[in-house]
Amino acid sequence: MLKASLNDTIAAISTPIGQGGIGIVRLSGKDAINIAGRIFVSKDKNKPSQFKTYTIHYGKIMEGAQVIDEVILTLMRSPKSYTREDVVEINCHGGLVTLHKILDLVIAKGVRLAEPGEFTRRAFLNGRIDLAQAEAVIDVICAKTDSALKISQEQLQGRLSTQIRQIRQGILDILTLLEAQIDFPEEEITATEKEGIAKKISASRGKISRLLSGSKTARICKEGIHLVICGKPNVGKSSLLNALLKKERSIVTSVPGTTRDTIEEIFDIRGIPVRIVDTAGIIDAKDLVGRKAVQRSKKQIELADLVVMLFDGSRPLGKDDRRLMDKLGSRKVIAVINKIDLRQRIDKEKIRKNFPCLVELSAKRYRNIELLEDAVAGHVYKGMVFSPEPVMVSSLRHINALSAAEKLIAEAGNSLDNNLSGEFIAQGLKDALVYMDSILGKDSPEDLLNKIFSRFCIGK
Repeated sequence: MLKASLNDTIAAISTPIGQGGIGIVRLSGKDAINIAGRIFVSKDKNKPSQFKTYTIHYGKIMEGAQVIDEVILTLMRSPKSYTREDVVEINCHGGLVTLHKILDLVIAKGVRLAEPGEFTRRAFLNGRIDLAQAEAVIDVICAKTDSALKISQEQLQGRLSTQIRQIRQGILDILTLLEAQIDFPEEEITATEKEGIAKKISASRGKISRLLSGSKTARICKEGIHLVICGKPNVGKSSLLNALLKKERSIVTSVPGTTRDTIEEIFDIRGIPVRIVDTAGIIDAKDLVGRKAVQRSKKQIELADLVVMLFDGSRPLGKDDRRLMDKLGSRKVIAVINKIDLRQRIDKEKIRKNFPCLVELSAKRYRNIELLEDAVAGHVYKGMVFSPEPVMVSSLRHINALSAAEKLIAEAGNSLDNNLSGEFIAQGLKDALVYMDSILGKDSPEDLLNKIFSRFCIGK
Protein backbone atom coordinates (compact mmCIF):
# COMPACT_ATOMS: atom_id res chain seq x y z
CA MET A 1 0.00 0.00 0.00
CA LEU A 2 1.38 3.41 -0.96
CA LYS A 3 1.49 5.95 1.86
CA ALA A 4 -0.11 8.54 -0.42
CA SER A 5 -3.16 6.30 -0.75
CA LEU A 6 -3.90 6.76 2.96
CA ASN A 7 -5.23 10.20 2.05
CA ASP A 8 -7.89 8.64 -0.16
CA THR A 9 -11.46 8.17 0.96
CA ILE A 10 -12.17 4.43 0.89
CA ALA A 11 -15.28 2.27 0.83
CA ALA A 12 -16.18 -1.41 1.07
CA ILE A 13 -18.99 -3.80 1.88
CA SER A 14 -18.48 -4.67 5.56
CA THR A 15 -20.99 -7.52 5.88
CA PRO A 16 -20.69 -11.09 4.55
CA ILE A 17 -21.55 -11.61 0.91
CA GLY A 18 -24.95 -13.18 0.40
CA GLN A 19 -28.59 -12.56 1.27
CA GLY A 20 -29.39 -11.09 4.67
CA GLY A 21 -31.67 -8.70 6.47
CA ILE A 22 -29.06 -5.93 6.64
CA GLY A 23 -25.95 -5.09 4.65
CA ILE A 24 -23.44 -2.32 5.36
CA VAL A 25 -21.37 -0.18 3.02
CA ARG A 26 -18.67 1.64 4.99
CA LEU A 27 -16.84 4.83 3.94
CA SER A 28 -13.83 6.36 5.68
CA GLY A 29 -11.78 9.44 4.86
CA LYS A 30 -11.88 13.20 4.54
CA ASP A 31 -14.55 13.14 1.78
CA ALA A 32 -16.79 10.45 3.32
CA ILE A 33 -19.43 12.87 4.64
CA ASN A 34 -19.42 15.02 1.50
CA ILE A 35 -19.85 12.01 -0.80
CA ALA A 36 -22.62 10.60 1.39
CA GLY A 37 -24.41 13.93 1.01
CA ARG A 38 -24.39 13.54 -2.77
CA ILE A 39 -26.31 10.25 -2.72
CA PHE A 40 -28.29 10.27 0.55
CA VAL A 41 -31.60 12.10 0.95
CA SER A 42 -32.81 12.14 4.54
CA LYS A 43 -36.47 12.20 5.53
CA ASP A 44 -36.04 15.62 7.13
CA LYS A 45 -34.11 16.87 4.04
CA ASN A 46 -31.03 17.71 6.12
CA LYS A 47 -27.57 17.03 4.66
CA PRO A 48 -25.04 14.67 6.31
CA SER A 49 -22.73 17.68 6.71
CA GLN A 50 -25.30 19.01 9.21
CA PHE A 51 -25.53 15.77 11.20
CA LYS A 52 -23.97 15.47 14.63
CA THR A 53 -21.44 12.71 15.29
CA TYR A 54 -22.76 9.36 16.56
CA THR A 55 -26.20 9.89 15.03
CA ILE A 56 -28.30 7.72 12.73
CA HIS A 57 -30.70 8.94 10.07
CA TYR A 58 -33.43 7.39 7.94
CA GLY A 59 -33.55 8.18 4.24
CA LYS A 60 -32.95 6.93 0.71
CA ILE A 61 -29.93 6.35 -1.49
CA MET A 62 -30.59 8.07 -4.82
CA GLU A 63 -28.94 7.80 -8.21
CA GLY A 64 -30.34 10.87 -9.87
CA ALA A 65 -34.12 10.49 -9.64
CA GLN A 66 -33.94 6.73 -9.07
CA VAL A 67 -34.30 5.28 -5.58
CA ILE A 68 -31.68 2.60 -4.97
CA ASP A 69 -32.80 1.62 -1.46
CA GLU A 70 -34.28 2.80 1.83
CA VAL A 71 -31.41 2.97 4.32
CA ILE A 72 -30.25 4.00 7.75
CA LEU A 73 -27.12 6.17 7.64
CA THR A 74 -24.75 6.28 10.62
CA LEU A 75 -22.22 9.12 10.89
CA MET A 76 -19.08 9.24 13.07
CA ARG A 77 -16.85 12.26 12.84
CA SER A 78 -13.07 12.31 13.20
CA PRO A 79 -11.27 11.63 15.50
CA LYS A 80 -13.83 9.60 17.47
CA SER A 81 -14.34 6.81 14.99
CA TYR A 82 -12.85 3.39 14.28
CA THR A 83 -10.29 4.82 11.85
CA ARG A 84 -10.02 8.27 13.51
CA GLU A 85 -11.29 9.62 10.19
CA ASP A 86 -14.79 10.67 9.20
CA VAL A 87 -16.75 7.43 8.86
CA VAL A 88 -20.15 6.85 7.27
CA GLU A 89 -21.96 3.53 7.35
CA ILE A 90 -24.91 2.93 5.05
CA ASN A 91 -27.19 0.19 6.43
CA CYS A 92 -29.26 -1.13 3.54
CA HIS A 93 -31.14 -4.30 2.67
CA GLY A 94 -28.69 -7.19 2.60
CA GLY A 95 -28.62 -8.42 -0.96
CA LEU A 96 -25.82 -8.63 -3.52
CA VAL A 97 -27.46 -6.33 -6.06
CA THR A 98 -28.38 -3.61 -3.55
CA LEU A 99 -25.00 -3.60 -1.81
CA HIS A 100 -23.01 -3.52 -5.04
CA LYS A 101 -25.18 -0.78 -6.57
CA ILE A 102 -24.52 1.44 -3.53
CA LEU A 103 -20.82 0.56 -3.53
CA ASP A 104 -20.54 1.26 -7.27
CA LEU A 105 -22.36 4.56 -6.74
CA VAL A 106 -19.95 5.85 -4.07
CA ILE A 107 -16.94 4.69 -6.12
CA ALA A 108 -18.32 6.65 -9.09
CA LYS A 109 -18.33 9.74 -6.84
CA GLY A 110 -14.57 9.46 -6.29
CA VAL A 111 -14.14 6.93 -3.50
CA ARG A 112 -11.53 4.18 -3.78
CA LEU A 113 -12.31 0.52 -3.02
CA ALA A 114 -10.61 -0.40 0.26
CA GLU A 115 -7.84 -2.96 0.35
CA PRO A 116 -8.05 -5.99 2.71
CA GLY A 117 -7.83 -4.77 6.31
CA GLU A 118 -7.43 -1.13 5.30
CA PHE A 119 -9.96 0.22 7.81
CA THR A 120 -8.12 -1.49 10.67
CA ARG A 121 -4.77 -0.52 9.18
CA ARG A 122 -5.83 3.13 9.29
CA ALA A 123 -6.96 2.69 12.89
CA PHE A 124 -3.42 1.46 13.65
CA LEU A 125 -1.58 4.09 11.61
CA ASN A 126 -3.73 6.86 13.09
CA GLY A 127 -2.87 5.73 16.62
CA ARG A 128 -6.26 4.47 17.74
CA ILE A 129 -4.92 0.95 18.38
CA ASP A 130 -1.47 -0.63 18.39
CA LEU A 131 -0.41 -3.53 16.19
CA ALA A 132 -1.15 -6.20 18.80
CA GLN A 133 -4.72 -4.89 19.09
CA ALA A 134 -5.04 -4.74 15.31
CA GLU A 135 -4.06 -8.41 15.05
CA ALA A 136 -6.62 -9.22 17.75
CA VAL A 137 -9.38 -7.83 15.51
CA ILE A 138 -8.97 -10.64 12.98
CA ASP A 139 -8.64 -13.17 15.81
CA VAL A 140 -12.00 -12.02 17.22
CA ILE A 141 -13.58 -12.41 13.79
CA CYS A 142 -12.07 -15.88 13.27
CA ALA A 143 -12.60 -17.22 16.83
CA LYS A 144 -14.07 -20.73 16.73
CA THR A 145 -14.82 -21.19 20.45
CA ASP A 146 -15.80 -19.09 23.47
CA SER A 147 -12.32 -19.48 24.99
CA ALA A 148 -10.62 -18.31 21.78
CA LEU A 149 -12.98 -15.34 21.66
CA LYS A 150 -12.23 -14.44 25.29
CA ILE A 151 -8.46 -14.49 24.67
CA SER A 152 -8.83 -12.34 21.53
CA GLN A 153 -11.16 -9.85 23.24
CA GLU A 154 -8.70 -9.38 26.10
CA GLN A 155 -5.97 -8.58 23.57
CA LEU A 156 -8.26 -6.25 21.62
CA GLN A 157 -9.00 -4.33 24.81
CA GLY A 158 -5.26 -3.75 25.22
CA ARG A 159 -4.49 -6.07 28.15
CA LEU A 160 -1.52 -7.67 26.37
CA SER A 161 -0.30 -4.28 25.13
CA THR A 162 -0.37 -2.94 28.70
CA GLN A 163 1.80 -5.84 29.85
CA ILE A 164 4.24 -5.30 26.98
CA ARG A 165 4.52 -1.58 27.79
CA GLN A 166 5.22 -2.37 31.45
CA ILE A 167 7.99 -4.79 30.47
CA ARG A 168 9.31 -2.24 27.99
CA GLN A 169 9.41 0.44 30.70
CA GLY A 170 11.26 -1.95 33.00
CA ILE A 171 13.95 -2.45 30.36
CA LEU A 172 14.24 1.32 29.89
CA ASP A 173 14.68 1.74 33.66
CA ILE A 174 17.57 -0.74 33.59
CA LEU A 175 19.20 1.10 30.68
CA THR A 176 18.91 4.35 32.65
CA LEU A 177 20.76 2.77 35.58
CA LEU A 178 23.50 1.56 33.22
CA GLU A 179 24.03 4.99 31.65
CA ALA A 180 26.26 6.25 34.44
CA GLN A 181 28.61 3.31 34.06
CA ILE A 182 28.63 3.73 30.29
CA ASP A 183 29.34 7.47 30.53
CA PHE A 184 32.03 7.00 33.18
CA PRO A 185 33.59 3.59 32.48
CA GLU A 186 36.35 4.19 35.02
CA GLU A 187 33.71 4.05 37.78
CA GLU A 188 32.69 0.46 38.41
CA ILE A 189 29.14 -0.49 39.32
CA THR A 190 28.80 -0.72 43.08
CA ALA A 191 27.51 -3.87 44.74
CA THR A 192 24.26 -2.10 45.66
CA GLU A 193 23.74 -0.81 42.10
CA LYS A 194 24.52 -4.23 40.68
CA GLU A 195 21.98 -5.86 42.99
CA GLY A 196 19.32 -3.34 41.95
CA ILE A 197 19.98 -3.91 38.25
CA ALA A 198 19.96 -7.69 38.73
CA LYS A 199 16.56 -7.51 40.45
CA LYS A 200 15.08 -5.43 37.63
CA ILE A 201 16.49 -7.79 34.99
CA SER A 202 15.01 -10.74 36.86
CA ALA A 203 11.64 -8.98 37.19
CA SER A 204 11.48 -8.20 33.45
CA ARG A 205 12.41 -11.74 32.53
CA GLY A 206 9.84 -13.11 34.98
CA LYS A 207 7.03 -11.06 33.44
CA ILE A 208 7.87 -12.39 29.97
CA SER A 209 8.06 -15.96 31.30
CA ARG A 210 4.59 -15.63 32.80
CA LEU A 211 3.20 -14.40 29.49
CA LEU A 212 4.82 -17.30 27.64
CA SER A 213 3.70 -19.92 30.18
CA GLY A 214 0.12 -19.89 28.89
CA SER A 215 0.97 -19.50 25.22
CA LYS A 216 0.69 -23.21 24.36
CA THR A 217 -2.83 -23.40 25.77
CA ALA A 218 -3.76 -20.11 24.11
CA ARG A 219 -2.62 -21.34 20.70
CA ILE A 220 -4.60 -24.54 21.13
CA CYS A 221 -7.70 -22.47 21.94
CA LYS A 222 -7.06 -20.33 18.88
CA GLU A 223 -6.00 -22.93 16.31
CA GLY A 224 -7.39 -26.15 17.76
CA ILE A 225 -6.33 -29.68 16.88
CA HIS A 226 -6.72 -31.99 13.90
CA LEU A 227 -8.50 -35.17 15.00
CA VAL A 228 -9.02 -38.14 12.69
CA ILE A 229 -11.46 -41.01 13.19
CA CYS A 230 -10.17 -44.21 11.58
CA GLY A 231 -10.94 -47.90 11.58
CA LYS A 232 -11.99 -50.71 9.30
CA PRO A 233 -15.31 -50.46 7.44
CA ASN A 234 -18.62 -50.63 9.33
CA VAL A 235 -17.25 -50.07 12.84
CA GLY A 236 -19.38 -46.92 13.22
CA LYS A 237 -17.03 -44.06 12.25
CA SER A 238 -19.76 -41.99 10.60
CA SER A 239 -22.15 -42.68 13.50
CA LEU A 240 -19.47 -41.42 15.91
CA LEU A 241 -18.94 -38.26 13.85
CA ASN A 242 -22.69 -37.59 13.91
CA ALA A 243 -22.82 -38.23 17.67
CA LEU A 244 -19.99 -35.82 18.38
CA LEU A 245 -21.48 -33.14 16.12
CA LYS A 246 -24.99 -33.84 17.47
CA LYS A 247 -26.35 -33.76 13.93
CA GLU A 248 -26.64 -36.04 10.91
CA ARG A 249 -23.51 -35.04 8.98
CA SER A 250 -22.49 -38.40 7.52
CA ILE A 251 -24.65 -41.00 5.79
CA VAL A 252 -24.96 -44.08 7.99
CA THR A 253 -25.94 -47.49 6.60
CA SER A 254 -25.24 -51.12 7.44
CA VAL A 255 -23.41 -51.47 4.14
CA PRO A 256 -19.61 -51.54 4.63
CA GLY A 257 -17.76 -48.82 2.74
CA THR A 258 -20.59 -46.26 2.68
CA THR A 259 -18.07 -43.47 3.35
CA ARG A 260 -15.88 -43.26 0.23
CA ASP A 261 -14.11 -39.98 1.01
CA THR A 262 -12.97 -37.93 4.01
CA ILE A 263 -15.59 -35.70 5.67
CA GLU A 264 -14.47 -32.72 7.75
CA GLU A 265 -16.21 -30.55 10.34
CA ILE A 266 -15.11 -28.12 13.07
CA PHE A 267 -16.70 -28.21 16.52
CA ASP A 268 -15.98 -27.33 20.14
CA ILE A 269 -14.78 -29.81 22.78
CA ARG A 270 -14.26 -28.20 26.19
CA GLY A 271 -13.20 -24.92 24.58
CA ILE A 272 -10.91 -26.58 22.03
CA PRO A 273 -11.64 -26.04 18.32
CA VAL A 274 -11.44 -29.55 16.87
CA ARG A 275 -11.23 -30.17 13.14
CA ILE A 276 -12.59 -33.68 13.00
CA VAL A 277 -12.18 -35.91 9.95
CA ASP A 278 -14.23 -39.03 9.26
CA THR A 279 -12.19 -41.28 6.97
CA ALA A 280 -13.07 -44.15 4.67
CA GLY A 281 -12.49 -47.59 6.12
CA ILE A 282 -8.86 -48.64 5.74
CA ILE A 283 -8.75 -52.01 3.98
CA ASP A 284 -7.09 -53.59 0.95
CA ALA A 285 -9.43 -51.95 -1.55
CA LYS A 286 -10.10 -53.73 -4.83
CA ASP A 287 -11.26 -50.86 -7.06
CA LEU A 288 -9.61 -47.55 -8.02
CA VAL A 289 -12.09 -45.37 -6.08
CA GLY A 290 -11.61 -47.47 -2.98
CA ARG A 291 -7.82 -47.28 -3.23
CA LYS A 292 -7.98 -43.49 -3.64
CA ALA A 293 -10.23 -43.23 -0.57
CA VAL A 294 -7.82 -45.33 1.50
CA GLN A 295 -4.87 -43.19 0.35
CA ARG A 296 -6.67 -40.05 1.50
CA SER A 297 -7.48 -41.67 4.84
CA LYS A 298 -3.83 -42.58 5.41
CA LYS A 299 -2.75 -39.04 4.50
CA GLN A 300 -5.17 -37.59 7.06
CA ILE A 301 -3.79 -39.92 9.74
CA GLU A 302 -0.25 -38.72 8.99
CA LEU A 303 -1.34 -35.10 9.46
CA ALA A 304 -3.42 -35.71 12.60
CA ASP A 305 -2.60 -34.30 16.03
CA LEU A 306 -4.73 -37.04 17.55
CA VAL A 307 -6.20 -40.26 16.14
CA VAL A 308 -9.38 -41.94 17.35
CA MET A 309 -9.20 -45.60 16.33
CA LEU A 310 -12.61 -47.19 16.36
CA PHE A 311 -13.33 -50.88 17.01
CA ASP A 312 -16.58 -52.83 16.75
CA GLY A 313 -17.04 -54.32 20.21
CA SER A 314 -19.54 -56.88 18.92
CA ARG A 315 -16.89 -58.59 16.77
CA PRO A 316 -13.48 -60.14 17.55
CA LEU A 317 -10.35 -58.32 16.44
CA GLY A 318 -9.75 -58.97 12.75
CA LYS A 319 -6.69 -58.76 10.55
CA ASP A 320 -7.69 -55.26 9.34
CA ASP A 321 -7.89 -54.09 12.97
CA ARG A 322 -4.49 -55.54 13.80
CA ARG A 323 -2.87 -54.18 10.64
CA LEU A 324 -4.11 -50.65 11.39
CA MET A 325 -3.02 -50.91 15.04
CA ASP A 326 0.50 -51.76 13.86
CA LYS A 327 0.54 -48.87 11.37
CA LEU A 328 -0.47 -46.31 14.00
CA GLY A 329 2.61 -47.28 15.98
CA SER A 330 3.74 -44.43 18.23
CA ARG A 331 1.08 -41.94 17.14
CA LYS A 332 -1.14 -40.31 19.78
CA VAL A 333 -4.21 -42.53 19.78
CA ILE A 334 -7.45 -42.81 21.73
CA ALA A 335 -8.88 -46.30 21.24
CA VAL A 336 -12.68 -46.41 21.15
CA ILE A 337 -14.75 -49.58 21.42
CA ASN A 338 -18.09 -48.88 19.79
CA LYS A 339 -21.44 -50.74 19.95
CA ILE A 340 -21.38 -51.48 23.68
CA ASP A 341 -25.17 -51.85 23.42
CA LEU A 342 -24.51 -55.20 21.71
CA ARG A 343 -23.00 -58.43 23.11
CA GLN A 344 -19.25 -57.85 23.46
CA ARG A 345 -16.80 -60.20 21.74
CA ILE A 346 -13.68 -58.04 21.38
CA ASP A 347 -10.43 -58.51 23.33
CA LYS A 348 -10.28 -55.25 25.29
CA GLU A 349 -7.00 -56.04 27.03
CA LYS A 350 -5.17 -56.55 23.75
CA ILE A 351 -6.34 -53.13 22.60
CA ARG A 352 -5.43 -51.54 25.92
CA LYS A 353 -1.94 -53.05 25.68
CA ASN A 354 -1.37 -51.09 22.46
CA PHE A 355 -3.38 -47.99 23.39
CA PRO A 356 -3.66 -47.28 27.15
CA CYS A 357 -6.32 -44.61 26.60
CA LEU A 358 -9.49 -46.63 25.96
CA VAL A 359 -13.10 -45.45 25.82
CA GLU A 360 -16.19 -47.64 25.48
CA LEU A 361 -19.35 -46.14 23.98
CA SER A 362 -22.33 -46.55 21.71
CA ALA A 363 -22.38 -43.94 18.96
CA LYS A 364 -25.81 -45.09 17.77
CA ARG A 365 -27.33 -44.77 21.25
CA TYR A 366 -25.33 -41.64 22.20
CA ARG A 367 -23.95 -43.43 25.27
CA ASN A 368 -20.66 -42.32 26.87
CA ILE A 369 -19.93 -39.75 24.14
CA GLU A 370 -18.90 -37.33 26.90
CA LEU A 371 -16.20 -39.82 27.99
CA LEU A 372 -14.55 -39.48 24.58
CA GLU A 373 -14.81 -35.68 24.80
CA ASP A 374 -13.12 -35.86 28.22
CA ALA A 375 -10.36 -38.04 26.76
CA VAL A 376 -9.74 -35.57 23.92
CA ALA A 377 -9.63 -32.63 26.35
CA GLY A 378 -7.36 -34.61 28.67
CA HIS A 379 -4.96 -35.27 25.80
CA VAL A 380 -4.80 -31.57 24.97
CA TYR A 381 -4.65 -30.13 28.48
CA LYS A 382 -2.84 -33.16 29.98
CA GLY A 383 -4.93 -33.12 33.14
CA MET A 384 -4.78 -29.37 33.69
CA VAL A 385 -8.02 -27.46 34.15
CA PHE A 386 -8.22 -24.74 31.54
CA SER A 387 -9.06 -21.32 32.95
CA PRO A 388 -8.15 -18.39 30.69
CA GLU A 389 -5.79 -15.94 32.36
CA PRO A 390 -6.45 -12.20 32.04
CA VAL A 391 -3.62 -12.03 29.50
CA MET A 392 -2.71 -14.94 27.22
CA VAL A 393 -0.44 -14.84 24.17
CA SER A 394 -1.87 -16.72 21.19
CA SER A 395 -0.03 -15.14 18.24
CA LEU A 396 3.03 -17.03 17.00
CA ARG A 397 4.60 -13.69 16.02
CA HIS A 398 4.22 -12.42 19.58
CA ILE A 399 5.48 -15.69 21.08
CA ASN A 400 8.61 -15.61 18.93
CA ALA A 401 9.28 -11.95 19.81
CA LEU A 402 8.80 -12.56 23.53
CA SER A 403 11.00 -15.68 23.46
CA ALA A 404 13.79 -13.76 21.72
CA ALA A 405 13.48 -10.88 24.19
CA GLU A 406 13.55 -13.23 27.18
CA LYS A 407 16.73 -14.87 25.88
CA LEU A 408 18.44 -11.50 25.40
CA ILE A 409 17.41 -10.32 28.88
CA ALA A 410 18.74 -13.56 30.38
CA GLU A 411 22.05 -13.03 28.55
CA ALA A 412 22.18 -9.47 29.92
CA GLY A 413 21.78 -10.88 33.42
CA ASN A 414 24.66 -13.33 32.83
CA SER A 415 26.81 -10.50 31.49
CA LEU A 416 26.11 -8.51 34.66
CA ASP A 417 27.05 -11.50 36.85
CA ASN A 418 30.31 -11.87 34.89
CA ASN A 419 31.14 -8.15 35.41
CA LEU A 420 31.12 -7.32 31.70
CA SER A 421 30.99 -3.71 30.58
CA GLY A 422 27.85 -1.64 30.78
CA GLU A 423 27.86 -1.20 26.99
CA PHE A 424 27.74 -4.96 26.48
CA ILE A 425 24.89 -5.42 28.96
CA ALA A 426 22.97 -2.47 27.51
CA GLN A 427 23.24 -3.71 23.93
CA GLY A 428 21.45 -6.94 24.76
CA LEU A 429 18.69 -5.01 26.51
CA LYS A 430 18.36 -2.62 23.56
CA ASP A 431 17.97 -5.60 21.24
CA ALA A 432 15.29 -6.99 23.56
CA LEU A 433 13.54 -3.63 23.40
CA VAL A 434 13.34 -3.93 19.61
CA TYR A 435 11.44 -7.20 19.93
CA MET A 436 9.03 -5.68 22.45
CA ASP A 437 8.44 -2.70 20.15
CA SER A 438 7.74 -5.05 17.23
CA ILE A 439 4.73 -6.47 19.10
CA LEU A 440 3.26 -2.99 19.53
CA GLY A 441 4.08 -2.03 15.94
CA LYS A 442 6.60 0.72 16.62
CA ASP A 443 8.50 1.43 13.36
CA SER A 444 7.12 -1.74 11.74
CA PRO A 445 8.37 -2.39 8.19
CA GLU A 446 5.85 -2.10 5.37
CA ASP A 447 6.14 -5.76 4.36
CA LEU A 448 5.20 -6.89 7.90
CA LEU A 449 2.13 -4.65 7.90
CA ASN A 450 1.15 -5.91 4.44
CA LYS A 451 1.44 -9.51 5.64
CA ILE A 452 -0.65 -8.91 8.76
CA PHE A 453 -3.45 -6.92 7.15
CA SER A 454 -3.69 -9.18 4.12
CA ARG A 455 -5.40 -11.71 6.42
CA PHE A 456 -8.35 -9.35 6.87
CA CYS A 457 -11.47 -9.16 4.74
CA ILE A 458 -11.87 -6.06 2.57
CA GLY A 459 -14.60 -4.53 4.73
CA LYS A 460 -12.57 -4.58 7.96
